[in-house]
Amino acid sequence: MADRPVRWGILATGGIAAAFTADLVDLPDAEVVAVASRSAESAKAFAERFGIARAYGEWGALAEDTDVDVAYVATPHSAHRAAAGLCLEAGRNVLCEKAFALNAREAGELVALAKERGSFLMEAMWMYCNPLVRRLAGMVRDGVIGEVRTVQADFGLAGPFPPSHRLRDPAQGGGALLDLGVYPVSFAQLLLGEPSDVMARAVLSDEGVDLQTGALLSWESGALASVHCSVVGGTATSASVTGSQGRIDIPYGFFFPDHFVLHRDGRDPETFRAEPSAGPRNSLKHEAREVMRALRAGETESPLVPLEGTLAVMRTLDAIRDRVGVRYPGEGDRQDGRGDQGDQGDQQEENRPVATPA
Repeated sequence: MADRPVRWGILATGGIAAAFTADLVDLPDAEVVAVASRSAESAKAFAERFGIARAYGEWGALAEDTDVDVAYVATPHSAHRAAAGLCLEAGRNVLCEKAFALNAREAGELVALAKERGSFLMEAMWMYCNPLVRRLAGMVRDGVIGEVRTVQADFGLAGPFPPSHRLRDPAQGGGALLDLGVYPVSFAQLLLGEPSDVMARAVLSDEGVDLQTGALLSWESGALASVHCSVVGGTATSASVTGSQGRIDIPYGFFFPDHFVLHRDGRDPETFRAEPSAGPRNSLKHEAREVMRALRAGETESPLVPLEGTLAVMRTLDAIRDRVGVRYPGEGDRQDGRGDQGDQGDQQEENRPVATPA
């Protein structure tokens, strides 16, 4: 692999898969060799669009393709356990979209399977791989704003989404939290780790998914985080982190910023901008490069997106859903119950834009 491009397989053909593949084909050290969908026609059209040699009308064929070094799973999160698990069972390395799974139980099963097989596994939390977000997190760790006191982050889309949309479909893990709220929660935990306590409220749809959710996360240090997500209102989609000695503000699109502003008492505000070499602010190339770097280094997980951090976020999402009363088919009364959910949600592949926050 060190002397040739890393060979990718794309599992799903929706909007996020197309955006990621478009970035992959621009990388000289990456090659997309196969695509799979539950629809042979969809896989063939996707392959023709991006010049991919092999198109499969079933996931298993891609999982068994030994020419694939790493599979990118881009189904709705309700199908991540089934799709990523299939690839890991076959010995493939996996980059899996977020939310990483439907619940922490499923996420833990994927992590355990990857460790059993000795395969690489990473959540596609592109925010963590963004150079400017990494710089911000480093500044916070270095104490530039002192001890962190509060974090605020929101992500909302105006909609409206009809009941037939996957965001309203319980069988596909619908609702604002897993699709959008994963970003504010992940941002808070990037800076503070897993919270010690979770409080939450939500407005639920007739189908039983959350239309908008607000959560207050707390840590034993005294730090608090206020996070909000919505599929019924377009929010500022911004974030801020306040410390004992200053504050950092990230405007619209906090998870793929082009700049952030540092405020410190007695000093003029300082603006930190993305390097031009980083490319477009919505680039998914950063996470692709991190996967390929790790694979070439023989690593089974990324230090930028560690698996324990992914599991911690899933535990927080489970706790929020527990507080607001959102259950998905097959989960029963326990958030960690997988039930029969693993094979659901594959009918409608994930189709969300990334050029604008989504």
